[in-house]
Amino acid sequence: MTNSSSPAPAQADCIFCKIVAGEIESQLVKETENVIAFRDINPQAPLHVLVVPRRHYGDVTQLAGSDPKLLAEMVKVANAVAAEHADGQFRFIFNSGPNAGQSVFHVHGHVLGGARLGWTPA
Repeated sequence: MTNSSSPAPAQADCIFCKIVAGEIESQLVKETENVIAFRDINPQAPLHVLVVPRRHYGDVTQLAGSDPKLLAEMVKVANAVAAEHADGQFRFIFNSGPNAGQSVFHVHGHVLGGARLGWTPA
């Protein structure tokens, strides 16, 4: 994993790059010019949507250091998804690194909501 300040080009082995390119089907919830939001295939809450930038960045720290406006757009999309599907109440989670639970190394935020959420960080 690198901490380069620029995004990598779309990666052939990245499932989210393939979803962005339309090569893999997803349940799209919202999209902008720079961001897509789609339902997680293994939901952990009644609302579980992934918010993904169209450009490939490895994790949220790489994105924040390189393009904070894009990160802000991701938050805006997460808020819009929650407003439409969870009465505006949500948790927005980024996992950074395998020990934190990141399994796809294309930055993505998990929008969780639709119920009273407990706290189980591990």
